[in-house]
Amino acid sequence: MAPFLARWARYFPKQLAPLALPLALAACHDAARPAADERRVFRYNQPEALTSLDPAFARNQANSWAVSQLYNGLLELDSTLTPAPALARRYQISPDGLTYTFVLRPNVRFHPSEAFPGGQGRTITAADFVYSFKRLLDKPTASPGGWIFRGKVLENKEGEISDTCFVAANDSTLRIHLREPFIPFLGILTMPYAFVVPHEAVEKYGKDFREHPVGTGPFQFKLWDEGNVLLYHRNPGYWRRDEKGRPLPYLDAVAISFIVDRKTEFLTFLQGKLDFLSGIREGSRDLVMNTDGTIRADFQGRFVVQKAPYLNTEYLGIQLDSANLSGEQAVQGRALRDVRVRQALQYALNKPELLAYVLNHVGKPGTSGFVPDALPSFSEKEVPGYSYQPQKARQLLREAGYEPGRPLRLRLSTVAERKAISEYLQKNWADAGIQVQIDINQSATQQELVSGGRAAFFAGSWLGDYPDAENYLSLFYSPNFSPAGPDKTHFKSAAYDKLYDAARREIDLAKRTALYQAMDRIVVAESPVIPLYYDQVVRLTQNNVRGLKANPMNQLLLERVRKD
Repeated sequence: MAPFLARWARYFPKQLAPLALPLALAACHDAARPAADERRVFRYNQPEALTSLDPAFARNQANSWAVSQLYNGLLELDSTLTPAPALARRYQISPDGLTYTFVLRPNVRFHPSEAFPGGQGRTITAADFVYSFKRLLDKPTASPGGWIFRGKVLENKEGEISDTCFVAANDSTLRIHLREPFIPFLGILTMPYAFVVPHEAVEKYGKDFREHPVGTGPFQFKLWDEGNVLLYHRNPGYWRRDEKGRPLPYLDAVAISFIVDRKTEFLTFLQGKLDFLSGIREGSRDLVMNTDGTIRADFQGRFVVQKAPYLNTEYLGIQLDSANLSGEQAVQGRALRDVRVRQALQYALNKPELLAYVLNHVGKPGTSGFVPDALPSFSEKEVPGYSYQPQKARQLLREAGYEPGRPLRLRLSTVAERKAISEYLQKNWADAGIQVQIDINQSATQQELVSGGRAAFFAGSWLGDYPDAENYLSLFYSPNFSPAGPDKTHFKSAAYDKLYDAARREIDLAKRTALYQAMDRIVVAESPVIPLYYDQVVRLTQNNVRGLKANPMNQLLLERVRKD
């Protein structure tokens, strides 16, 4: 143990020297309680794999949370999920909606790094954003985030991204030229993919930039012992101050552990060794929560529970394209291409009961369209979904040629995490005369099957990339067929595509909302997906944590967090 502690102690700033021992012990899962002076260190766990600290690869929550402490973008989401200035102190959109002009804040500096002369970070310029954005689109980068600009920014005659779509007019002025108006564009610029990086660090470290990050954010990188701990220190030169003029962040360090087992993670939180926990997983849910969603009496007061609507729709998808289906999957595919069968699957489900009996009322039943209830266009009145009507389900099945002597047989591809939900649905369908077998896959296998169009009936979820209904409705826009795009069901409708194209250009909010709702009604009627429920963010924090607020994007923003 002694060499381990010696190795770790040198990574802590002098003012945090007393914390080296407890944090090192926590990293190797020692049972000792953390020291009282750890109030300046925020500790959270990352059970899912963290693959990169490069924002160009912030494709999942694990990576996004980690890079959001290190970097900034032009814009960020405010408390109402509206894009607001960040590194851009102001912006302007041309009347035709094609040119976005951003004026940068002065004297914002990159973190100190060996990539810079003398190891000191330099001031950011508009050219850094041009570099960062073009890097997303460069094939050698192989970033999954290039889609945020492809098809949106200015293109040349060959249909390729134009060299002049991103322009640094001077050091403090950036212009972005779009090929056509795209109203949600400001929301896209709040995503981690759009964070700014320095070319010096990328050029010095190459692919190893993933573990040598250099940003402008409230914390700066110190150490990543993969699979054990990730450590950030406070950025003393951070550009932002609070309302009273005090420098941010308040915390001195962030320590991220990598406990994979959910039960161990939960017990570690109960022992006070983690400051924050996102979500109450299956296995711990009944331990902590009553069936009505309230916290059990023996846990009340031990920690703070926050709930908020979540921009995540849990759903079942149906592959409407037979091209990649084979064998038994192809047989199922033929059955599922009958809209009456898809509607019968919907009517057979008691979604409110699912929330009550399986999910402890965490979430809202999916009784409207695909767009979740956290977004303004959500309306059960304007987009009525399917209620529980098993008799209606049986009637539709009979019309489609399925009788008790010739039942509909399907296989649902899912992952272990959704096993309990799938088993509940299986019982609902059985009551309506539908026989569904559950196939449990590893996450990577499930993703490959679904993206490749080789699963006829599958479980999925869509966590919004930015807070606009367009992001959800893009899943049914025919040019977005997977694997290149998000249309995993290969749904295709000329009427839908026409509405989608109109909505992307519509400036008037009320008109755009009406278009969104018209598109969602088509999704309900055609049923390429079955919305099961609109998720909720559930966060647990220790009683001494202040300033950590839940939001529908489930972002983890620590620059204003403090510990008493």
